[in-house]
Amino acid sequence: MGANPGLEPVRIGVVSISDRASTGVYEDKGLPALQDWLGRAVRNPITWVPRLIADERALIAQTLRELVDAEACDLVLTTGGTGPSPRDVTPEATLDVADKEMPGFGEQMRQISLRFVPTAILSRQTAVIRGKALILNLPGQPKSIAETLEGLRDAEGKSVVPGIFAAVPYCIDLIGGPYIEAVPEVCAAFRPKSAQRPPQG
Repeated sequence: MGANPGLEPVRIGVVSISDRASTGVYEDKGLPALQDWLGRAVRNPITWVPRLIADERALIAQTLRELVDAEACDLVLTTGGTGPSPRDVTPEATLDVADKEMPGFGEQMRQISLRFVPTAILSRQTAVIRGKALILNLPGQPKSIAETLEGLRDAEGKSVVPGIFAAVPYCIDLIGGPYIEAVPEVCAAFRPKSAQRPPQG
C-alpha cells in the first residue's frame, strides 16, 4: 500500500513511556506497534520522530513540547502511563502542555476497550491540541493500540465501533495541519463532504 509521494508529508511523533523499557529492562513494544499501524493506515509520506522515556511527568511534558514546538510534529501519539498507579502520569503531563483538551478521544478509547475488559474504566487516556498538533494518549498494549486506533468489526468486516483514527485527519485539517489520507481498508477517515479533496494518485 505504501506512501503516495503526491501527498503532503506528515511528521508523526511517537512516544513510549515506560520506566522499565526506557532503562533496558525489557524490549519496548510500544513504538513498533504505533509505527506499524500508522504506517499501514496513512497514505502520506511519514517522517517518524520516536522517543522512549521514563514515567516522569516533567520529562513527558518536556518531550511533548519538544516534539510539537521544535520538531514540528503534526500528530503525536504516546503509549503507556495512563493507568491509576502512582507512576502513571502521562495524562497529567499531556494536560500540562495543552492549549485545548479533546476528551472525546479518551471516551471512545474506553468504549472500545470495555468490549473486552471491565477494567477499561481505569484507563485515563486523553487527547489535547497544542498549536497545530494533535497529541493522543494510547494504551500500553500493542493489541489495544491497534484496536483503539482501528475500531472493531464484525465477522463480515463491517464497523461495529469506530476507531479513534477515523476522526484524526479531519481534526488535523481543522487545526491547520496537513491533509492526511487514510487507507480505507485499515481505517476509513471521516470528513464532511465540504472538507473532502479528490484522492491523490
